[in-house]
Amino acid sequence: MSKLIARIPVLAKSAVDSATPKLNTFMRYAKVELVPPTPAEVGGVAQGFNNIMKSAQTGAWKNIPVKDAWRNVLVTTEVLCWFFIGECIGKGTFVGYQV
Repeated sequence: MSKLIARIPVLAKSAVDSATPKLNTFMRYAKVELVPPTPAEVGGVAQGFNNIMKSAQTGAWKNIPVKDAWRNVLVTTEVLCWFFIGECIGKGTFVGYQV
């Protein structure tokens, strides 16, 4: 047991040494990807929504390539799955709400 306790600092140091490069890479990407949207990007959302509405009204959605349509289906499915998983976590059960 004393040998195990004596090895704890060495194991901790090796764990920190191996995790440091990965943590640095994560922090570098997190500073870029996890920032809140800027006001210019919020305006782009409104423009994108208007483009979707215009596409739906004119029927331009019928002319998109299959690859893009499939990608849109996958993204929509992912968003719906995360929504339903969040609902299950939030209500604490799979079926019904606790009243």
